[in-house]
Amino acid sequence: MKPDVIVLRFGELTLKGKNRHRFEKTIFDQVVRVMQPFPTVSLSKEYGRVYLRLNGEPYAAIADRLKKVLGLSSFSPAYTAPLDVDSIRTAAVQAVQSAQTAPHTFKVSVRRVNKSFPHDSQEMNQLVGGHVLRAIPGLKVDVSRPDIEVKIELREERALIFSQVVEGAGGFPLGSNGKAMLMLSGGIDSPVAGFLAMRQGVQLEAVHFHSYPYTSERSQQKVKDLLAKLTPYAGDIKLHMVPFTGVQTKIHQAYRDNLLITLLRRAMFRITEKLAEAHNASAIVTGESLGQVASQTLSSMNVIGRAVELPVLQPLICMEKQQIIRIAESIDTFKISILPHEDCCTLFLPPSPSTNPNLRVVEKIERSMDWLDEELNEAVRQTESLWIKAEGEQLFTNFF
Repeated sequence: MKPDVIVLRFGELTLKGKNRHRFEKTIFDQVVRVMQPFPTVSLSKEYGRVYLRLNGEPYAAIADRLKKVLGLSSFSPAYTAPLDVDSIRTAAVQAVQSAQTAPHTFKVSVRRVNKSFPHDSQEMNQLVGGHVLRAIPGLKVDVSRPDIEVKIELREERALIFSQVVEGAGGFPLGSNGKAMLMLSGGIDSPVAGFLAMRQGVQLEAVHFHSYPYTSERSQQKVKDLLAKLTPYAGDIKLHMVPFTGVQTKIHQAYRDNLLITLLRRAMFRITEKLAEAHNASAIVTGESLGQVASQTLSSMNVIGRAVELPVLQPLICMEKQQIIRIAESIDTFKISILPHEDCCTLFLPPSPSTNPNLRVVEKIERSMDWLDEELNEAVRQTESLWIKAEGEQLFTNFF
């Protein structure tokens, strides 16, 4: 028996307070977006839930898409039945028999939303449970830890019967907590940081720094491929490709000692802030994990972060590398991230980069570079902006 309805549940946080209706609308819009390949699916809303009537569309393909809707806590494939006891009993037996692994124990849980239904929840538990026991030999009741729980909702016009609860992406609805710029490298960390920021309701645009011709076009394609892995959660994402060669070369010519990485990272932050201001973003998201490299000590992050006034969000800051890798594998970015393509951060590395930079010294060096602001502005002017489409298609849009 194939399910004909999917019951969607929103996270508890989205149902609290005055923002509930806005959060619900945001999730509903995301469900509509991911259902576009399935034109016959219909949606209806009730308090705290959305119902999808499949109308013959494939459940498995739809479930794969629903797992990527941020703010959706869980969903259940369900069977519908008329509001009569015999029909509900038959559907309950089918729900047990359709389980992937044959259960040895079960329980029935009835929720009577329709108060005009002639039997209350306790009576229906007994009427349906007894029928299931008689219909499936060897099955036993276990109300504490059953192998399968058959849930029945008696609604106004129909009964819903389901036994499977599929975990969703959870978090907050996409965009419900504003927009930020993700500094996206070709490594493992920054795509994971972007995903975690999106899961907290942050809409993202991405910024990537490349140093062509020192870095190849393949490294740029790698970043586009990484971002494409995030589009199932977010839809189309704008990517800003910043030519960093001029800034990087001039800074290296003016200064080659142990503060070089600090100076380059501050320049990147300042460019990202300019792009954020131009595109109405309220924060910068980065993939720093405390202590992982020289630029990610507390002292280094303090000095680098002082280059900008916008908040810097660092979702990975206290995570271990294996935790980050597990998330990267779950969102399918890990295999792309470990491809051996160079990025601009690997160029011109000093032998011993500073792990404890002094802010006043760094700012004094920057003041001696009277050309720096103009170089940063020029990099912004030469930035190319393009859309990474939700199905992986890349569409060039404009120069900034």
